Amino acid sequence: MLTLQKTTALDTDYLESLGFVWHTDSDETSYISDELVVISETEAEAYYEATNELYDMYVEAAEHVIENNLFHEIGIPFNLVDVIKESWESDVHWHLYGRFDLAGGIDNKAIKLLEFNADTPTALFETAIIQWAMLKQNDLEEESQFNSLYEALIDNFKRLVTLQEDVSNFEEVYDGWSFLFTSVKGNAEEENTVKLLQHIATEAGYNTEFAYIDDIEFSSEDGIFYNEQNYELWFKLIPWEDIALEESDLAMLLTNIIKSQKAIIFNPAYTLLFQSKGLLKILWDLYPNHPLLLETSFEVLEGQKQVKKPIFGREGESISILDENANSIEKTEGDYDSHKMVYQAYTELATDSKGLSYQAGIFYAYEACGLGFRKGGKILDNMSKFVGHIVK
Repeated sequence: MLTLQKTTALDTDYLESLGFVWHTDSDETSYISDELVVISETEAEAYYEATNELYDMYVEAAEHVIENNLFHEIGIPFNLVDVIKESWESDVHWHLYGRFDLAGGIDNKAIKLLEFNADTPTALFETAIIQWAMLKQNDLEEESQFNSLYEALIDNFKRLVTLQEDVSNFEEVYDGWSFLFTSVKGNAEEENTVKLLQHIATEAGYNTEFAYIDDIEFSSEDGIFYNEQNYELWFKLIPWEDIALEESDLAMLLTNIIKSQKAIIFNPAYTLLFQSKGLLKILWDLYPNHPLLLETSFEVLEGQKQVKKPIFGREGESISILDENANSIEKTEGDYDSHKMVYQAYTELATDSKGLSYQAGIFYAYEACGLGFRKGGKILDNMSKFVGHIVK
């Protein structure tokens, strides 16, 4: 059984003072757990090493997709293939951050990759700010976490300019480029997450501005504009696959903007390759029986318990757990039933005394840099809770 440490819950006024307003779920229960998962230094190090290894494997798998033109196989919309290739081939299209979802790592369970949220990962605010506040407000040692996410993002923002590990010369090479941060209207979680990233970029040394997507102008010839100012750098918390499927004109504009080098977009278009759960199948082809991977196929796996999930599904929607005979024993409803599916070998998550499951999320920004947990049922959905951690 995994070890938990009880804490005093953060009150809503305090959370809102931090800009964290999505603290209560639709059933009026707190989204933030009042417990911490206790892990050891050895477990934290194992998460760090596994995540860094997995990222390198993802780079190899993406290269394999591009070299062998497997875009269709992993569900990449045809109207993004050119911009993916363009962004992949130039170092200026730097991957800012992503989040790996992992099973195991605690309760003596082996670490296994579930998926990589590489384009628009959630739980950034919770991981970087809230779980740190949980330690601080409970008079616990604030350094006792595997959590340098905030500092890692500052450095990785600087690498967008230096394009190397050492960022000490950022001020010398930064040319005053303007950085525009964007979300959709009407979603407080996304807006405040984007504004947190804007704050971090400002701290890194950029000139920044925030705007809603509806208020921005895009030009194939001239780039990205807001209030008649041109922005060389643009961060969008809007999934690339949504742009491709729902805003095809914008997809074409962004392709042309990148090809003509009028702006650099974050996260880059190639992160959609990482985001596709179809790449889990490619990983298994390239690294069969790798200890960090679960067997994954586009066909039902014969004779074993497995999870059926859409290649671009989100928030635990349209997922089924199948038994050894491929019969559904648990499922969630959702908007992704018509998407292409992958079948991934089932692995048990660590559980607590109430039978709730715990899944690790590890943020990656140049390297593994921040751990947080989600807890819920067998299939974690948008009603799962965020759980901080402490290293002892």
